[in-house]
Amino acid sequence: LAVSPASWKLCINPLALRLLALTFPLVAKGFPDETLEKAAKSEGYCSRILRAQGTRREGYNEFSLRVEGDPEFYKPGNSYRVTLSAATPAYFRGFTLIALKEGKEGDKEEDHAGSFQIIDEEETQFMSNCPVAVTESTPRRRTRIQVFWTAPPAGTGCVILKASIVQKRIIYFQDEGSLTKKICEQDSASEGVTDKPILDCCACGTAKYRLTFYGNWSEKTHPKDFPRRTNHWSAIIGSSHSKNYILWEYGGYASEGVKQVAELGSPVKMEEEIRQQSDEVLTVIKAKAQWPAWQPLNVRAAPSAEFSVDRHRHLMSFLTMLGPSPDWNVGLSAEDLCTKDCGWVQKVVQDLIPWDAGTDSGVTYESPNKPTVPQEKIRPLTSLDHPQSPFYDPEGGSIKLVARVVIERIARKGEQCNIVPDNIDDIVADLAPEEKEEDDTPETCIYSNWSPWSACSSSTCEKGKRMRQRMLKAQLDLSVPCPDTQDFQPCMGPGCSDEDGSTCMMSDWITWSPCSVSCGMGTRSRERYVKQFPEDGSMCKVPTEETEKCIVNEECYTIPCLLSPWSEWSDCSVTCGKGMRTRQRMLKSAAELGDCNEELEQAEKCMLPECPIHCELTEWSQWSECNTSCGKGHMIRTRMIKIEPQFGGAACPETVQRSKCRVRKCLRGAGMEKRRWKEAREKRRSEQAKKSLDSEQYPVCRMKPWTAWTECSTLCGGGIQERYMMVKKRSKSTQFTSCKDKKELRACNVHPC
Repeated sequence: LAVSPASWKLCINPLALRLLALTFPLVAKGFPDETLEKAAKSEGYCSRILRAQGTRREGYNEFSLRVEGDPEFYKPGNSYRVTLSAATPAYFRGFTLIALKEGKEGDKEEDHAGSFQIIDEEETQFMSNCPVAVTESTPRRRTRIQVFWTAPPAGTGCVILKASIVQKRIIYFQDEGSLTKKICEQDSASEGVTDKPILDCCACGTAKYRLTFYGNWSEKTHPKDFPRRTNHWSAIIGSSHSKNYILWEYGGYASEGVKQVAELGSPVKMEEEIRQQSDEVLTVIKAKAQWPAWQPLNVRAAPSAEFSVDRHRHLMSFLTMLGPSPDWNVGLSAEDLCTKDCGWVQKVVQDLIPWDAGTDSGVTYESPNKPTVPQEKIRPLTSLDHPQSPFYDPEGGSIKLVARVVIERIARKGEQCNIVPDNIDDIVADLAPEEKEEDDTPETCIYSNWSPWSACSSSTCEKGKRMRQRMLKAQLDLSVPCPDTQDFQPCMGPGCSDEDGSTCMMSDWITWSPCSVSCGMGTRSRERYVKQFPEDGSMCKVPTEETEKCIVNEECYTIPCLLSPWSEWSDCSVTCGKGMRTRQRMLKSAAELGDCNEELEQAEKCMLPECPIHCELTEWSQWSECNTSCGKGHMIRTRMIKIEPQFGGAACPETVQRSKCRVRKCLRGAGMEKRRWKEAREKRRSEQAKKSLDSEQYPVCRMKPWTAWTECSTLCGGGIQERYMMVKKRSKSTQFTSCKDKKELRACNVHPC
């Protein structure tokens, strides 16, 4: 190839230079050695740009660059998941990914638009001599990489996302087609119609998939503030659905069902929302919760669920809560399982980082509940969200992956209509490649050698199995799953003819389909497919489908129990506080025709605003003595508050009353003073005589001395003081029942306020 002035620009890394020199000698001659070396070592923003022309043919779709949701417009500042993938059985060893402003060359810092965020540091890194570009961490076989791209600020205009692929010794450069994506800034005229519509599916029949969820969130992988006791993944909830129904999406608002999964880990409301979209949903996807969040696969199998898709409902979404957390989840949104060539995707592998539902403003795993008002849009978490976040990185690095989901096709039903026979990729996927350049076993999994194959389990020409085993000696990284330690292979008994139809290599039988009826006797079926045809090109004659009878609900021939819908809930049985409410339904079929044990009435608690509590007071005390010894004065009486008013109850009335009193006229002069002394002396004598009389009448009633006077009930305006004489010893005889405790009152602080 000669150097061509094609518009595609690529920042050079040393790997690309070495591969280019091997593959394109004429291109290498176009640049002096010292220029290439200088380009590899130079610093700055993509200071050396390579121009080359690829050998792409029309309709080439082996590699593709995709922005999640296939949007036509971007919102400034929003984050988008970008995926670079290869179709089976293709792969790539290296790549480069950049984002340029439309019409720019890329050799200046201001030519680049937005910024990339690394998701998996083992797979991707920023280029050393072109820091705005993303490239591979290590050159090895791969079929998919993912990064996040944050859109540039308003006013940037259209952006061109471009990728190059290094496959073996070939570098693919593309100005158009599947490795270039143009996405423009959203303006006011396009508000509300920012996303490009999902393409209609042209596949025929149905496909069945298995979703397997591998949690990778543990104290080892995410040590900062890791919640040791309550860490878990909530139950998985999702569905296969049409493009007319979206469960959740980045940049959208969480529904009430999504909010309950995100904050509480409860899938109940979400499942209710999904089932309300019955015409747009084919399968509800459900899997159990995981407590604790991580355990080795040899202790607990990864949770999985099976679901189906068809031409109308070919998208798949799910979510699960990372708990405890404010509102953090992981999941997939509207993953399309239909291919452009009218077939069904063979396998999808997605690495997941947590996202924020926008309903709670907490920043740590166990932050107290703090609703986000107003509610914010769903967005991915980043390492710069908050210094207290467990994912915080002051340098703005990538968040370590918390989970991986694998979606694998396990069966197809009905006649398939894709242009390229879909079973070709099945065969390629199931058979080992002829020239396998390296072992796909992760480097962190250390195994013993495989044992010899066992004898075939079949001694006839019927299909059987043979097995070999190996031991897992060490697992250096618990976050990377290790393949199985057993391997199975179809086989036949000795002496079978090569011409026999059973020489076809068949897959295992797929799980039985649901019974064809919901009540009584019906049929169910299962299928398998040809993994390898005979070498002589003959047709396989072994059956690929089996059917058998099945029975569902043997009591089902009786008249069903027909019930009316539930009535509305009744009003609460109380007008305030806690009460009960009920609802009813009616039996529509005659009770004697069927065994109907369904409840016809339900009751539940209800809560209205608290009932008002009115003020309660004690009884009035006795009137106090007149506050003067002669002339006009006043006396008072009081009462105490027993219960303060609450919740709008009646306020408390007065607690002190005053009444006028008049004592004899006051005398003037010395005679009056002498008279007062005389009256006081007589009063003391009278009290002593009374005490003596009491002692004589109740000789067994012994009293304690008077207590000290209590503090005055008011500081001014007339209050009262009290003192008490308590019985010291009571007689058990009934004739002394009048021996009681005594109480005296007197006025105090009678001066005006």
